[in-house]
Amino acid sequence: MSEDAPNTLAELRYTQYHSSKESVYLSAIRQLISKDLSEPYSIYVYRYFLYQWGDLCFMTLDEHDDLLGVVVSKLEPHRGGPLRGYIAMLAVKAEHRGKGIATKLVRMAIDAMIEQNADEIALETEVTNTAAMKLYERLGFLRSKRLHRYYLNGNTAFRFVLYAREGAATARMGYDEDNENGEPQEPPSA
Repeated sequence: MSEDAPNTLAELRYTQYHSSKESVYLSAIRQLISKDLSEPYSIYVYRYFLYQWGDLCFMTLDEHDDLLGVVVSKLEPHRGGPLRGYIAMLAVKAEHRGKGIATKLVRMAIDAMIEQNADEIALETEVTNTAAMKLYERLGFLRSKRLHRYYLNGNTAFRFVLYAREGAATARMGYDEDNENGEPQEPPSA
């Protein structure tokens, strides 16, 4: 660890991304994420998320305002159904991992999405990324699907879902809570 790196979480600052800071942080966000994630995202992908859902993106900064971690998220209706939050990207500088930074960033994103009435929150992570899978499972996410060769590098992913509203999982699956048998119900006709 370098001598000017923060030694405690108290020295870290967590902040919501704002487009007025694009010139300061967009390049740092791209660099941090591109070091660890499987997908080579273009500047347009970052702008797609940050321009529309900057209020759902959070950063961890040290006492010098250097970027240590970031989570990039969005929230929109999913296939005409539930309002789905999506954690698109999460990265923390390697030398600052294991300090709870990723956990705090993801919690901030979850809280912001729930505050905006998210029914569920989804994400994907590589099946080999055990640290990420443990993090998401600790936060209540469930593995919902294995996605064979999901990433451009050919790696397989797990989709994780966190049901943010009571009944969101059963409503999503078409179950009627009043049905004693727990059988799928026909959707109401229009």
